[in-house]
Amino acid sequence: MSMDIYYGRARDMRGIMDIERASFTDPWSQKGVEDCLEDPYGGILVAAGEGEILGYAIFHCSFEDCELYNIAVAPDKRRRGVGRELMESVFREARRRGAGRMLLEVRRSNASARALYEGLGFTVLGERKDYYDAPREDAIIMELKL
Repeated sequence: MSMDIYYGRARDMRGIMDIERASFTDPWSQKGVEDCLEDPYGGILVAAGEGEILGYAIFHCSFEDCELYNIAVAPDKRRRGVGRELMESVFREARRRGAGRMLLEVRRSNASARALYEGLGFTVLGERKDYYDAPREDAIIMELKL
């Protein structure tokens, strides 16, 4: 699948929010996502192709750590490499910003995301009890040395 990955802009918000709402039982608010567009220590990488937004990744780097806050791919575009390309783009940006590791949290029940992360080399660091709402669920903390 042909796609471009770039830093998100205000005009991308509708597509990002459509994917956000279709992907999560407890989606971020539009204001929360908009604030990430202006993050000088991270931002939103957008994957676009076929005339539409295919997915996005929100991240924030602080000193030697970079945290993946959120990643989602449009439901009808999944399993085509979009998530992997977004993750690899986040890794490049994190390294460029001087980060030595990536951190993320993932729902214990999200087997497809966990498989993607493990396939990219992430390992389990720990867990956070009752981290997620709607439904209440533990988070698995994962890290990747960059």
